Amino acid sequence: MSKAYLEISNVGMSFKTEKGVFEALVNVDLKISKGEFISLIGHSGCGKSTVLNLVAGLTTPTAGGIILAGREVDGPGPERSVVFQNHALLPWLTVYQNVELAVRQVMKSASKKEIDEKVRYYLSLVHMDHALDKKPHEISGGMKQRVGIARALSLQPKVLLMDEPFGALDALTRAHLQDSVMEIQAELNNTVIMITHDVDEAVLLSDRIVMMTNGPAATVGEILKIDLPRPRDRVALADDPHYHHLRQQVLSFLYEKQSKVTRLKTAKAEKNTAVA
Repeated sequence: MSKAYLEISNVGMSFKTEKGVFEALVNVDLKISKGEFISLIGHSGCGKSTVLNLVAGLTTPTAGGIILAGREVDGPGPERSVVFQNHALLPWLTVYQNVELAVRQVMKSASKKEIDEKVRYYLSLVHMDHALDKKPHEISGGMKQRVGIARALSLQPKVLLMDEPFGALDALTRAHLQDSVMEIQAELNNTVIMITHDVDEAVLLSDRIVMMTNGPAATVGEILKIDLPRPRDRVALADDPHYHHLRQQVLSFLYEKQSKVTRLKTAKAEKNTAVA
């Protein structure tokens, strides 16, 4: 792998609760190259969203640090855009205005024509340039999510962070958006970190899948390289033995190895309780 563009180094995250300190993450180490598409996958409570929030700068790690393009991440910034499961569009603005708002944040001295060209460009990337004057309540859920992705991309981020961006969509809409994301990735070569619970989605989209161990004290369990050639065709992959082998490796980690780790953690906790 080439030199790390984004480096998560020995990161830990603890929270104070009424019952004491809750250790969410321990010793998370991950090096990501420029232009890589990384998926974070694991059971609920394994710290995926915590990792994403740390990279976004929304929270500060209690141990370790994060370096992006040679600079420490110490807070939010436009170089890290987030696409949430909920599109989070401003309902009183049109599709065009929602994206324009973001474009103006990174092109403060640009002319009206330059801004217009950028807004239309990013909306065309997600195939929403036909609905410029529509408001969020006038378009479907999949269309809203497309606009949310366009808005995030329009900030021209160094890293695009996606928190289960297709989780609330029906299967067909989800498939169309996955294809759009692959097209955009091919054109813009964004560095992407995506949270997902969907194994097929992770294998289809990713260059590597980072599998997290169960919490508390979650960490990186395994990293699987997805060496399927691009561009990827979901129909062709349905009959690809290597695709199914990769898929099985993820499932094996999630449902076999993790079950064993959970049993060991439970047994250890019960033993410590008995000793106490």
